[in-house]
Amino acid sequence: MASSSPFQQLSYKGIVVDFVDRWIREPIARRLSSPPPPLTEIVAAPELMASGYSTLVLPDGAKLAYEVQGSYHLGRSEPIVLICGMTSARIDFERLTQCLVKTHPVLIYDHRGIGSSSLSPGRDEEISIELYARDLLALLTHLRWKEVALCGFSMGGVIAQQMLLFPYHASKPTQIPFRVTHLILAGTRSVVTVSAGLKIAAPAPNTKRTLEERIAIARRVCSALVDPVWIEANPARFDLIFKRATNPAVSRPTDIIVKQGIALQKFDFVDLLDKLPRDIQIMVIHGQLDQVIPFHCGEEVLKRIPWARLVDEGNQPGQVPSLKFGHFWYEYFDIQVWHDVIDTFIATGVSTRVSA
Repeated sequence: MASSSPFQQLSYKGIVVDFVDRWIREPIARRLSSPPPPLTEIVAAPELMASGYSTLVLPDGAKLAYEVQGSYHLGRSEPIVLICGMTSARIDFERLTQCLVKTHPVLIYDHRGIGSSSLSPGRDEEISIELYARDLLALLTHLRWKEVALCGFSMGGVIAQQMLLFPYHASKPTQIPFRVTHLILAGTRSVVTVSAGLKIAAPAPNTKRTLEERIAIARRVCSALVDPVWIEANPARFDLIFKRATNPAVSRPTDIIVKQGIALQKFDFVDLLDKLPRDIQIMVIHGQLDQVIPFHCGEEVLKRIPWARLVDEGNQPGQVPSLKFGHFWYEYFDIQVWHDVIDTFIATGVSTRVSA
């Protein structure tokens, strides 16, 4: 949104659109002395993110690529469904998936138009939160699981809430043929939040950024997903995140990202939130250092869904050492911390707080 200031407040979609395809992938690929590394070299645990995946053809012809990791746990522990955020592909959950498959089956998938998933043959569908939620419903119905736990990250949390409210949809009520026992809302919101986004200097009129400036923008956006202290402590991991985000082998088309951003400004189910089934245990994971979806958005979720609870702080299994983490929450702390947070929550569904 233009202003008289040389600085411009852009939404997250605006920033991504500013650099993803036009300014980053192709220029960086040309600049680097060697081509971008293949996915199996980028991912820390390639055996968990194999190139093989299953495909579900949706009624309109769109295709969803999905994987069930840790399928040997089916029938013994509850499946966990990881729902990607804006611009994200299933490969981005590599670190979290790697830990969760120790005890649970984990479903990861790409939203239509992202990663290995495709739009309908006509490519004319309107990307909306409702469409993505119906895609998720179709996928889970296809898998025929009786019970699942959902973990919606960023835009994925909005999608999860939308799906759970389908039985109360004003024009197209739809029953859910499985039971959602637990819902994790991570770095997300329940209402449209105009203030969510990042600040970036706008270029001077009638000028073009240099390649070095464009690379710097990409790094700044990736930097906003974590925080400066984390980057200083984890330089190799940050470099991996940056390379994966700009790797042309993972499809993240600008036009789809634009449509995702628009969709995130148009969803509206706040008046239905009190109809969420009370037997669904709900936990909010939101870091105080989140620069993409500010912490107050998580507080708003807790206000709108009063029986939800914030992840506990402490040094017991199922607790986080602190709330000092950024948008990429699962990149913080020893990964066992997040395994225990999620595993304990699904096993008990109750707070792990201990009395003073």
